[in-house]
Amino acid sequence: MRVGIDVGGTNTDAVALDDGDRILARAKRPTSPDVTGGLRAALAAVLDELGERAAAVGRVMLGTTHATNAILERRGLGRVAVLRLGAPATTAIPPLEGWPDDLREAVSAGAAIVRGGNFVDGGPIAPLDDAAVRRFLAETAANADAVAVTGVFSPASEEQERRVAEIVREELGEGVPVSLSHEIGSLGLLERENATVLNAALYAVARDVTGALGAVLAERGLSVETYFAQNDGTLMAVEYAARYPVLTIGSGPANSLRGAAFLSGVTDAIVADVGGTSTDLGVLAGGFPRESAAAAEIGGVTTNFRMPDILAIALGGGTVVSEDGSRVGPRSVGYRIAAEALAFGGSTATMTDAAVAAGRGAVGTHPVARDARLARAVREADAMVADAVDRVALGRADRPLIAVGGGAFILPDTLPGTSEVVRPAHADVANAVGAAIALASGRFDTIAPAGAGRRAAIERARQEAADRAVAAGADPGRVEIVDLAEVPLAYLTEPAVRVHVKAAGPLRTRPA
Repeated sequence: MRVGIDVGGTNTDAVALDDGDRILARAKRPTSPDVTGGLRAALAAVLDELGERAAAVGRVMLGTTHATNAILERRGLGRVAVLRLGAPATTAIPPLEGWPDDLREAVSAGAAIVRGGNFVDGGPIAPLDDAAVRRFLAETAANADAVAVTGVFSPASEEQERRVAEIVREELGEGVPVSLSHEIGSLGLLERENATVLNAALYAVARDVTGALGAVLAERGLSVETYFAQNDGTLMAVEYAARYPVLTIGSGPANSLRGAAFLSGVTDAIVADVGGTSTDLGVLAGGFPRESAAAAEIGGVTTNFRMPDILAIALGGGTVVSEDGSRVGPRSVGYRIAAEALAFGGSTATMTDAAVAAGRGAVGTHPVARDARLARAVREADAMVADAVDRVALGRADRPLIAVGGGAFILPDTLPGTSEVVRPAHADVANAVGAAIALASGRFDTIAPAGAGRRAAIERARQEAADRAVAAGADPGRVEIVDLAEVPLAYLTEPAVRVHVKAAGPLRTRPA
């Protein structure tokens, strides 16, 4: 059996599935301020429901907001020595330019640009200045918890970045982790550098999360394999997550989309995940989340690693209704809904109360009378959702909408721009289900010549993506290439294409 856990802003959900993908136990518990407490409570509830069968749990998959919260709250981040390989070509814009002042102050242990970097075809712009790298490390060693290395066009050739990693080990020892940009982001120097620095800043957070999860499992006497959900709805082994914690940031919405596809059996649809504070809308394409083509902004920092294309609106079960019902949100009572909402005997009118009064759900412990205020709030909320559907549908009105999440009952049964509204069983824990049924994956982004050598370069890219999937926990014999895209690059002296490859496969079999 396996257990999937998803930590949301309001609730932490957990489910247990057997090897036939049947849901055997499920739980929903309030997310605690420290996150770990809610995780412990949800996992304990599922294991208690399983009883003696809990001994058969072999894997635990976790989707968590720890990394996101650490960046947003500037809490628990490590100090990073930031090194760019690109002088003199890139000195006009220094590292961490454009970062919020408080985040830069929390993260930066010093930054430098040294000679090095590559042309778009992978050839060196200048030889790497080993001596300058060593001087920089000596200057920052006392203050740095990790090192982030970004080379110009390193996705085309990672040789210089790997050489710097060797120098870091020589100068600072094996205990200082190194984040290399060609392993984190794609093309786009500043965005890739930002993602690499955030990744390095999150190493301590990743250790805390893995330690907390391990402690919770040890409390229950379980020896299991653990995996973390990542941004594209797939999994990575705990050791892989410890190296690339930034890849967990978009795991919550991705889990919901994957869980919606599994529970409904629909692989091409719009998904609305309604929580206590917000509704996340995304699009399923072939059972996987449609990815965003735009750069992702996290905590005020622009990055370029792959994220699901999600539209979030301030509408959830805990969203507060104004005095006359004309305004819905953005304020929410969040995880305090069981004490503050009218349906639970509180004094705050929420969207849960409006939906209960409209007959859309039976929630709470107290009756809620229908009145003009709550009826108007329902109309306002329906208009918000219809507008959001129109924005994510990109002109297509033939797809169904799958309603999931604990607050899904606030959505109407018909919505403009959709063919139907699907409400699968166990929809309120779709995010945890998505974590439990996910595959492991790996990606690779590079530049290849458009003429001679193209076929060999693409084959190398396919192999690298497959190797990364295996490193993330996939069964080596069952990895498949699920996405391969070539984009011609213009204005180059030699024709070239940008190649993006994604490989995925089921988790490797646990040793007996």
